[in-house]
Amino acid sequence: MKDSQILSAIMEQPPERAGGSRPARTRAPQAQALVFDACHVGVVLRAVLYVEAVVAAALLFSATGDLRGWLWQVALVTGGTLPATLLWLVVGCALKRPLGRLPAAWQLAAGAALGALAGVYACAMLALLDFAQRAPWLASAVAGALLAAGLVAALIWRVRGRTPAATAARLAELQSRIRPHFLFNTLNTAIALVRDDPARAESILEDLSELFRHALTEQGDTATLTQEIELARQYLEIEQARFGERLRVEWAIDDKAGGARLPPLILQPLVENAVKHGVEPSPAGAQLRVSTQRRGDMAVVKVTNTVPAGQGRGGHGIALKNVRDRLKLLHDVQGSFRTALVKDVYQARIEVPMPSRADLDRERRAQDAARARRR
Repeated sequence: MKDSQILSAIMEQPPERAGGSRPARTRAPQAQALVFDACHVGVVLRAVLYVEAVVAAALLFSATGDLRGWLWQVALVTGGTLPATLLWLVVGCALKRPLGRLPAAWQLAAGAALGALAGVYACAMLALLDFAQRAPWLASAVAGALLAAGLVAALIWRVRGRTPAATAARLAELQSRIRPHFLFNTLNTAIALVRDDPARAESILEDLSELFRHALTEQGDTATLTQEIELARQYLEIEQARFGERLRVEWAIDDKAGGARLPPLILQPLVENAVKHGVEPSPAGAQLRVSTQRRGDMAVVKVTNTVPAGQGRGGHGIALKNVRDRLKLLHDVQGSFRTALVKDVYQARIEVPMPSRADLDRERRAQDAARARRR
């Protein structure tokens, strides 16, 4: 089954290795959510728009009804506020780890202090442009501190928003995985194979145990794509024993994309939906394809399955909304999640940025430190 016709006109390149032995699970240590992690495109865009909106609104008080004059003032003030805002974001991003060790109140104070300095810098830039006869140093510092305090508060809300969303998602996935009919069907399948194929029955029970262990264990903010693919393999191996030839699974895994970071348990609802809406309602079964590929600085993940003719896609879309919301919390505008149904072929597609070399080095050092502590 070709999945490139769905959501993409670019043909997939054959990966170096498809399938193969199951990789060893290596869980990255849980990282602390950083308030000043402002190095994301979405955060930068929102911060700039926020400052520009406040500046434009403030300049309306001095406008005399002349639209051209007001636009000229906005453009002139932007020459000072835009570099100051970007400087605040760069400094905050560079100091995110030292600042992350401070209490929340001190982080807010540090952000406001940096904002005051940025306001003074903006005032200096405007003084060079002869914006006013007398440079408003104090007013600029106070305005910069207040604007920065608003930005820090928004970043704090952004960080706090991740935890309840991830917790609710884990609970939803756990409930989905332990629903009675799935558990009973898996156990009945294993019991039926005990005499005829005890090795396969043991493998099914091991996979089921691993699924529950993964769901019940506290996860970090992110998991690698390799870990998510391994978990999806275990789930589909259980369902393969249950459905037999009705479930035809194809893997196309690009190892170069394995280091991409995803929210934990993000692929599980996608493969579950593929089985539920593609295999279960069809006497002939369905074909399911899971593919990953690295394209430049992005990793692309596709879960494609056939559905019974004319049936469409059922369900309430809760799991898909869950996936979309969690990706947005983690990657903001840099990640995307789309779905499409074309000619009885359904596809869910995830795109996330690949981690930078600095992020990989930082994660490697954290893993080495964790291993040293365990020794």
